[in-house]
Amino acid sequence: MTTIPPKHAPMTQFPVEDHCLVIGGIPLTRLAQRIGSTPFYAYDRQLITARIQSLRQSLPPEILLHYAMKANPMPAVVQHLAGLVDGIDVASAGEMKIALDAGVAAENISFAGPGKNRQELACAIAAGIIINVESEHELETIAQLGKETGFHPRIAIRVNPDFELKSSGMKMGGGSKQFGIDAERVPAALQRIAQLKLDLEGLHIFSGSQNLRVEAIQEAHEKTLQLGLQLAALSPVPMRTINIGGGFGIPYFPGENPLDLQTVGTNLQQLLAGIPSSFSNIRFVIELGRYMVAEAGIYVCRILEKKISRGHTFLITNGGLHHHLAASGNFGQVIRKNYPVTIGNKMNALETEVVSVVGPLCTPLDLLANQMELPRAEPGDLVVVFQSGAYGLTASPTAFLGHPAPQEVLV
Repeated sequence: MTTIPPKHAPMTQFPVEDHCLVIGGIPLTRLAQRIGSTPFYAYDRQLITARIQSLRQSLPPEILLHYAMKANPMPAVVQHLAGLVDGIDVASAGEMKIALDAGVAAENISFAGPGKNRQELACAIAAGIIINVESEHELETIAQLGKETGFHPRIAIRVNPDFELKSSGMKMGGGSKQFGIDAERVPAALQRIAQLKLDLEGLHIFSGSQNLRVEAIQEAHEKTLQLGLQLAALSPVPMRTINIGGGFGIPYFPGENPLDLQTVGTNLQQLLAGIPSSFSNIRFVIELGRYMVAEAGIYVCRILEKKISRGHTFLITNGGLHHHLAASGNFGQVIRKNYPVTIGNKMNALETEVVSVVGPLCTPLDLLANQMELPRAEPGDLVVVFQSGAYGLTASPTAFLGHPAPQEVLV
């Protein structure tokens, strides 16, 4: 009995005209001519806007939405999102500068990540943004810098919970972690914050990312809210905000389906309705990166050569893992699986063939698609990697082997 391999979830977010993918209202071939060279990343601003609207419609209205900039820090993308979300979460002083330059108010920017150095902390304190404290040592450093600079630091405690987001692509909580203060040590840290008279915003509890299982997200929301409120009740300083993290996933690989956002939102509404009135002054934040931007982006490279080696057809392109490490399977995948890939100027073509798409790098790891059925292509055609709006360019080793970096456009 022949087993039919699972297919990718349909990539229907971009329209097709005359067999050509359309990005931001521009046919791909024309966009490539406008940009002037390949490879490039293109992000559709209307798709980003639509995703934020979908979140607003599906999640409880009292939930604040924050964008985790590490997913895609392109300044134009951040500028666009700055007008759509309630806050920006950064992971370096460089990202903080981009957020401030985009016009985001300092009080709506938070700074997370282990190992912040003194200079970064001093910049964050001077800017007036919220620092998510990752350790007791960092807390003391912040207090000392506050005295040295004369500025009053604004902080939140990042909590390492005693649970994780089950089935998540990347676990950020539970067990021993470099992220945050272990939950059982947070009460003592809260007492210390009161002694130091620091400005406490609240808590940041992030347990995992890239999850498509509604049940897992529901369980994480329930546990996160329970833990957050327990800690808030123990705090000698009133809390204003509890960031319950994100973790919403998108379908990348065969057999995966989109997250049922409506069900997630309904469950969260029920959880919020059960919170005692004594916590009515606390605001709740959901922090998302990938879910806001990934499906709005594509990576595009051009076929240089079509090569047949012992019956196996290779499409050799001018792009590869140095631009898109995740699509090559070398960014967290244990068993390599193909991203959704197509030939962007031959959509809906009737003639197909099984090929592997490789880049120009001198390594067998430079693989964008392994034995995929794609529209029959020739040199000059455009290979498109979908789901590329997050963890693409800035998560890739662009200096590897000295090839030029791709351009990025928001259209």
